[in-house]
Amino acid sequence: MNNTEKYTDRDWEKLASLFSGETTSTTEDLDKFRSEDQLNTEKKWNEMGNMGNDRKINVDKAWNNIYSRIEENGLLSKSVRLENRFSTRSFLRVAAIALVIIGIGGTFLYLNSKGFFSETITVAANSTERNLEVSLPDGSTVYLNRNSELSYSKKPGQSTRNVKLRGEAFFDITRDPSKPFIIDAENARVEVLGTSFSVKTKNTNNDVEVFVKTGSVMLSDNSGKQSLLLEPGFIGTISSANSLKTVNTNANYLSWNTDLLVYDRQSLEMVFTDLKKVYDIDVKVDDPDLLNLTLTATYDKEPQDTIIRLICTTFNLGFTVDGSVYHLSKK
Repeated sequence: MNNTEKYTDRDWEKLASLFSGETTSTTEDLDKFRSEDQLNTEKKWNEMGNMGNDRKINVDKAWNNIYSRIEENGLLSKSVRLENRFSTRSFLRVAAIALVIIGIGGTFLYLNSKGFFSETITVAANSTERNLEVSLPDGSTVYLNRNSELSYSKKPGQSTRNVKLRGEAFFDITRDPSKPFIIDAENARVEVLGTSFSVKTKNTNNDVEVFVKTGSVMLSDNSGKQSLLLEPGFIGTISSANSLKTVNTNANYLSWNTDLLVYDRQSLEMVFTDLKKVYDIDVKVDDPDLLNLTLTATYDKEPQDTIIRLICTTFNLGFTVDGSVYHLSKK
């Protein structure tokens, strides 16, 4: 049988009075407690009493502050009234309960600050994550490129499916004619019913770029006054000045999330731009005219070094490597 079962509340009050120095008289029962106690209760009580002696604690004020914060955060469903005077043991009980409530409240506030209870989920890919897969509630799949961020609702709206993209991503959208899929892409709006395409929100000059693989995509400025309907094989761009244009790229296909690059008489300048997207490498040339050379080739899951070597073999070039930068020059 432990101490809490052997002694009554009255006994504990006497012990508290003795430990606190409020009384110096002892009884046979208290002497017996001291001789039987194996937990060093009296010693621990004195150590607790010596903690914080450098300043006096206003218990009532502290509790009122704690209670106000708990009530403001809606963590209590019923009003709680405490008497100003209560026994030492009662205070310890209330203090223990308060600490538990504060712990729960702190956990709640922490989780809420991290979006745990929010209706919006944000997923971010770091500088080394090139193909981070995100499964959306409607069954659609998104692949985030490096340094990209996607925000979406846990529960799609009644009439639309809305997401927010910062960076670059490839979308494979589940078809649902009753609920258009809408992407907030910074200075552009992308709307589809069901298709696959890639979106980049920070292209050259902060343009938004959309490449359509299958289906069709509507690219609009944020005002809704200008729009482009894009078909497979086309790239549509919209600048920060709301200028829209489209390019037929049937001869050039890039799928950075599957490492497939297909070129038919494309300039090396475009090829090097794609290599930056896929492998996060920079290719520099000592002669700007080399960028106008055209390439016809297919690279499917080839390592970056292999691609550079094949390009150099094709055009009789040499190269050196400095970190993630490749320097190409004529032999």
